[in-house]
Amino acid sequence: MSRRDSATFEVVCPCCGALLKIDASLGKVIHHAAPPKHTKPLDIEHPAQLLEKEKARREALFKQSSEEEKLKSQLLERKFEEALKKSKDEPVSRPTRDIDLD
Repeated sequence: MSRRDSATFEVVCPCCGALLKIDASLGKVIHHAAPPKHTKPLDIEHPAQLLEKEKARREALFKQSSEEEKLKSQLLERKFEEALKKSKDEPVSRPTRDIDLD
């Protein structure tokens, strides 16, 4: 029993603080104890600030989207006018059909 006890040792993980029990002869971890959880006091102001920032971001996105929709209708109207002007200058001809190509 003393050989088994001397062949194992405990190490604290430097990254997460977990307790590791390592067997020296095998070179493997035989037991892992999760690190203790650090509880912080609740901060009410931080979530409230996050909500305010998110609200402002949503409002800005909505305003930008509405402006884009206004510009979109104007753009489509201008494209339509250009296509109408172009079609007035072209002569009217029958479109070619697949059956006409034979």
